[in-house]
Amino acid sequence: MTWGFLRDLLSGVNKYSTGIGRIWVAVVFIFRLLVYVAAAENIWKHEHDEFECNIKQPGCENVCFDHFFPVSHIRLWALQLIMVSTPSLLVVFHVAYRENREKRHNQKLYKSAGERDGGLLCTYLVSLILKTGFEIVFLVLFYKLYNGFKVPRIVKCDIRPCPNTVDCYISKPTEKMIFLYFLVATSCLCIVLNLSELSYLIFKYSVKCYLKRYIKKHQDTESDCHKSETIIHNRAEAAGRSHDSSPSLPLNMQDECEKNSLST
Repeated sequence: MTWGFLRDLLSGVNKYSTGIGRIWVAVVFIFRLLVYVAAAENIWKHEHDEFECNIKQPGCENVCFDHFFPVSHIRLWALQLIMVSTPSLLVVFHVAYRENREKRHNQKLYKSAGERDGGLLCTYLVSLILKTGFEIVFLVLFYKLYNGFKVPRIVKCDIRPCPNTVDCYISKPTEKMIFLYFLVATSCLCIVLNLSELSYLIFKYSVKCYLKRYIKKHQDTESDCHKSETIIHNRAEAAGRSHDSSPSLPLNMQDECEKNSLST
C-alpha cells in the first residue's frame, strides 16, 4: 500500500494550520506514518502464519486466531491513520472553494484565501472535533477488541473444532507490545494537541469578538457626544445667544463624555 496521498494531504494542510496544528502534522507524519511504514507493518506482516497452537487439528488455529484477533492490529492502525487525516480535507476543499470563487468573480473577495476567519474558521474547528472524535473512537475500539492494550505471550482456546483447551502462541509479543504502547501514546498526544488547538482558536476568537464590541461601543458613545454638542450649538445659535455664552451638555451626558475622554 502506498501512503503518498496521505503525505501530500498533510503537506497541503500544513500551510493553513496554526503552530499547534503544524506540531500535530509532524507527529502524525514522523511518529505515526513513518513508524507504521518502516517498522510496524513488517512486524505484523506474517502474524497469521506465525500464530501456532499445540495441536494440529484442522481449522483449530484459524478459529482461534480469528477469535483473539478479529481485526488485524496493523489494518486497524491503517484505518485509524486515514480517518484522523481525512477531516483535514475539509479545510483544503474550503480554501479551494474560496480560490475558485475569486476566479469566477474575477476580483479579490478575501484578504487571503487561507486566512482562518468566518466560514473557514468554522470548517477548521469542525475538522479538529472530527479528528479528536476519531482518535478517541479508535482507542476505545482497540481496547474493546483486544481486552486492553496488551499482547499476551500465550492464549488458551477451546473453540470448536478444537477438541479441548489448547495453548496458542503469539510471535514476537514483546516487540509488538512496545510498538503498541508507542502508537497508543502518539494517539493520545494527538488528542491533546487537537484539544489544545481547539481551545486556543476558540479563546482567540472570543477575545477578538470582545475587542470588536468594546471598540464599537466606545466609538458609538463618542459619536453620540459629538452629535449632542452639535445639536445644542445649533439651537443656541438659532435662539440668538451671545458669543460669550457657551452651550452646555446635560449633566449626565457631560459625565459620560468626560469618562470616555479620560479612558482614552
